[in-house]
Amino acid sequence: MSGEIFQERLHRLGLPIFSLAIAALGVETVVCAQRVEHTLGGVPFDVIPVIPWLPPVPWIASLFGVIWVACGTGLLARRTRRTAALVLGTLLFLCTLVLDAPKYAGNFSNMSLRTGVLEPLSLTCLAWLIGGWLTLASRYLMAFSLIVFGVDHFLALAPIGGLLPGWIPWHAFWVAFFGTVFIASGLSIGLNYLQRPGAAGLGLMFAIWVLTLHLPRVLGLYGIAGAPSNPNEWSSLFIAVAMWGGPWSLACRSEG
Repeated sequence: MSGEIFQERLHRLGLPIFSLAIAALGVETVVCAQRVEHTLGGVPFDVIPVIPWLPPVPWIASLFGVIWVACGTGLLARRTRRTAALVLGTLLFLCTLVLDAPKYAGNFSNMSLRTGVLEPLSLTCLAWLIGGWLTLASRYLMAFSLIVFGVDHFLALAPIGGLLPGWIPWHAFWVAFFGTVFIASGLSIGLNYLQRPGAAGLGLMFAIWVLTLHLPRVLGLYGIAGAPSNPNEWSSLFIAVAMWGGPWSLACRSEG
């Protein structure tokens, strides 16, 4: 098997990986929202379980979760892919615009809030690009998000490096390296230049993170207290999986 054929087949794993991650986020959201609703008797709560970019009302969060499961499933079928991508991307974009952007607008220096805005925005762009919707705007927004992620890696070398497991050496180097990958991928997507290797490299980076960081954490292999039962750890895993599969799905169709 030639390297080109192998790469093509590898890229074609992207869509089912992305779809599975979206459906998993939906299932987790429904489970956790129902748990909170049972505990609080339906009273709105301040911190949404699992994902902060959802309306802070259990039944609404459950509804969104069901829709995400349907969208994740719909992405797998050619007949329903464009509709599922449009619905998924639009809902994510509305949540970003209405729920998260106002929080960040009042605190521009908060990197955590900034990430909370750019994560759903990135997934929005991936969904729209997979479905062929708003491709130019999605490319630019995706590029902007990735470049900001990359710059943030350089601004927080030590804090981000502290998240890496002890068996990985040279934490600051790897944080800077992956920051560079973010910026390079963002430029390739935004400038429509070498999009295929740019998207492939971005997906590979997240695949590495899933296998060396997120999955071992939720499996309890790193001895982090409460990690296996922490919904935020699982949602971080599913978001990383989506950011792995989404770019690979685009890479299989992009021209270098």
